[in-house]
Amino acid sequence: MQDKLLTSAAKHLLQYGPKVIAKPLTIVPFAIKARVIEKLMDLLLAQQVEDEELDFLTQRWVKIEIVDMGLSFQVSFDKGFCVREAGEAEVSFSAQTKELVLIAAGKEDPDTLFFQRKLAIEGDTELGLEVKNLLLSIEFDAMPALIRESISRLAVLLQRLQNRAEANWA
Repeated sequence: MQDKLLTSAAKHLLQYGPKVIAKPLTIVPFAIKARVIEKLMDLLLAQQVEDEELDFLTQRWVKIEIVDMGLSFQVSFDKGFCVREAGEAEVSFSAQTKELVLIAAGKEDPDTLFFQRKLAIEGDTELGLEVKNLLLSIEFDAMPALIRESISRLAVLLQRLQNRAEANWA
């Protein structure tokens, strides 16, 4: 009985957790979300910026969609990150929160998730590959400790919930 209850709770957390977290974000103006995203990208991609590896993003827009949170934004780079809410993007990446966190923590490979249809990449294939390779070049251990620890703990929690949710299906 307890196993079924825990399994059910895990499934519900995976399904509804991102929606609950996203709810308060709906009242935050996009301009504030954009600044936070820009600052996070500055932190996460500082080495790539320093090494001038982002020139391929100049005047090009990449859409990121976190499907289960209903969060979508576009990113470009021109001497700094630019984030906007909508417009024409050349390539689009979309996935659920869980998959994006696992990619960020290095626990899942984007190619594997793509072929499992858990990560959608649409549009300019060449730009999509460049962005994917850029993301793979991020050294997880080089991330600021707070971000690294947060992503790592969240990834472990998500994996445990997923394992629990799948326990009765096996």
